[in-house]
Amino acid sequence: MPTETGRTEGLPRAVLGRSNVEVTRFGFGGAPLGSVATTPEGRETAAATLAAAWDEGVRTFDVAPFYGLGRAERAVGGWLAGRPRDEFVLSTKVGRIIDADGQGFTWDFSADGVRRSLDASLERLGLDRVDVALIHDPDNHVTEALEGAYPALEELRSQGVVRAIGFGMNHADPLERFVRDTDIDCVLVAGRYSLLDDRAAAGLLPAAAERGVGILVGGVFNSGVLAAPGPEATFNYHQAPPGIVARAEAIRAFLEARGVPLTAAAEQYPLRHPAVTAILVGGQTPAEVHADVEALRTPIPEDVWAELERSGLLGWRDDEAAGSGGGAPGGGGSGDRAATDATGRSGA
Repeated sequence: MPTETGRTEGLPRAVLGRSNVEVTRFGFGGAPLGSVATTPEGRETAAATLAAAWDEGVRTFDVAPFYGLGRAERAVGGWLAGRPRDEFVLSTKVGRIIDADGQGFTWDFSADGVRRSLDASLERLGLDRVDVALIHDPDNHVTEALEGAYPALEELRSQGVVRAIGFGMNHADPLERFVRDTDIDCVLVAGRYSLLDDRAAAGLLPAAAERGVGILVGGVFNSGVLAAPGPEATFNYHQAPPGIVARAEAIRAFLEARGVPLTAAAEQYPLRHPAVTAILVGGQTPAEVHADVEALRTPIPEDVWAELERSGLLGWRDDEAAGSGGGAPGGGGSGDRAATDATGRSGA
């Protein structure tokens, strides 16, 4: 279990893996702001959302160039620029270079690409450094990531340019390989350790615990079905299959019969695993942020957890997931209440 090192406005903190980076165990995922900060009014909403997170004690913020093709970084960095730099932890990602016109991106996991990506991120953020740099979605670029991006991040870490490095993906198996074969500090796994999908528990989480690697969990709502299950709900950013919806509704009914909101269990479930350092939860409005932190703070009796674990409702079932897609677009997804992908476009 990550050692809790204190609290910020009631939110517990813990050290991220083998690094010296201390994070709040509830972090703000910036992906949704990529679709919010598209107009002056949207940018005001994004700023108010970030202010709500700060007021709730959140001091860990996650972004990526891919989220809104730079818009999320501009929104988060612009707001954080007015806060003392040592009071918050900021993570971003490498692997995509945003095109000059801001309309697309180019994959680049080379060493030079890492440096160019980080330089561009710092310019968009308006800050002098990031704390955590993650290699983002190298699913089809594993060799280049291991031979180019990873050594470049190792060098930047040794120089003190970044404080922690790792990978961010939707898929647990390659992350387990990276945990075992590299000297990273942390990984961000999106959607693979939730009430409905616990595939990270088989190999990734034990490997991380063994190697002292921190785990950040995104996608705790599996893109919406664990926030509001129903016929229109999404799972992994696609229409949720009927079996997934039915089980999410059954979990909700089970919990509500015991006075526990579904969102509270969805957020707290990952944090019960001893390998998990923090969750990243996104929000598009101040109200969503306040609701999410309230859910985190909602007491859930141990006997309810024990009953839920015995109920047979939890975990991954291959037969339910046909047609649900392979994972959240943009990986390392840090906001998942609705089916909006990381570029800010609806759907997948």
